Amino acid sequence: MSDGLAQLRHTMASAGDLQSVVRTMKALAAASIGQYEQSVRALAQYHHTVALGLGACLRAQAAAAPKTEAGPPRRTVAIVFGSDQGLVGQFNESIASHVQRTLSATPAPVSVWAVGERVQVRLRDAGLDAGPALTVPQSVKGITPLVGEILLQAVRLTQAQEASELFLFHNRPVSGSVCEPVVQRLLPLDARWRDAMVGVPWPTRNPPQVVCGGGVTLRVLIGEYLFVSLFRACAESLASENASRLAAMERADRNISELQGDLSGRFNRLRQSRIDEELFDVISGFEALASGEAAAPSDATETAQAQTRSNGPR
Repeated sequence: MSDGLAQLRHTMASAGDLQSVVRTMKALAAASIGQYEQSVRALAQYHHTVALGLGACLRAQAAAAPKTEAGPPRRTVAIVFGSDQGLVGQFNESIASHVQRTLSATPAPVSVWAVGERVQVRLRDAGLDAGPALTVPQSVKGITPLVGEILLQAVRLTQAQEASELFLFHNRPVSGSVCEPVVQRLLPLDARWRDAMVGVPWPTRNPPQVVCGGGVTLRVLIGEYLFVSLFRACAESLASENASRLAAMERADRNISELQGDLSGRFNRLRQSRIDEELFDVISGFEALASGEAAAPSDATETAQAQTRSNGPR
């Protein structure tokens, strides 16, 4: 019985320690969501500003718009943002499934750049050619070096004519802890992309003027467009990851609380059973002692009567 109580005490203490860890992770996830969501809001405004500038340049100098060679794509590169850490629910599984569905009909060879070791494993399990995983940033400041590395590799592949299509896959926060997988076609900057940029309406009635030469301004804006698109995708993925982790930690906190309640009930029932057994032993001993004391005077009377008979007249 005592071993059972000791084991329950140890289990309850372990559950309490685990709940402390879960609540700490929940607090960290909640604190991280704020900085990433603020970054996403700021990037949305900047992305719209860059799109306005691109539309103005492309309308003013259609001849300077980038063109691509006709024909089927030579190679497709997919950049997939996932996570390096667990406890995020179906975060990595959902984006890996979305990548597989989207690229299944692609005729060109596909190479996958995974940002995060866990999503890399999911992609390889899905049969995709996922190379070495890139490290997921741990803060907003860590996004810029990652984006620079990705852009450098993309430029090298484009210049070597090893890739003609570049897609971004990431999770985007919808509401609360809900996120959805999305895809963006980043390269090539073809007619479809130009039409999308030209279609962005100018916010005022005054027509814009392009300074410093249309070609120079266009190249700078294209660089900003590529950078902010990658930065925004990474920030949205990190916001979704922390939202998923927060939801997972909340579920774990509730489960641990329910487990603690169940363990506490079992502990109280087992302790009450032990108390009842001890009380039963005390009562049984008292009754046995009382029965022995009542039998002692009867034995003494029989002994005296026997002695009287033996000492009587002869």
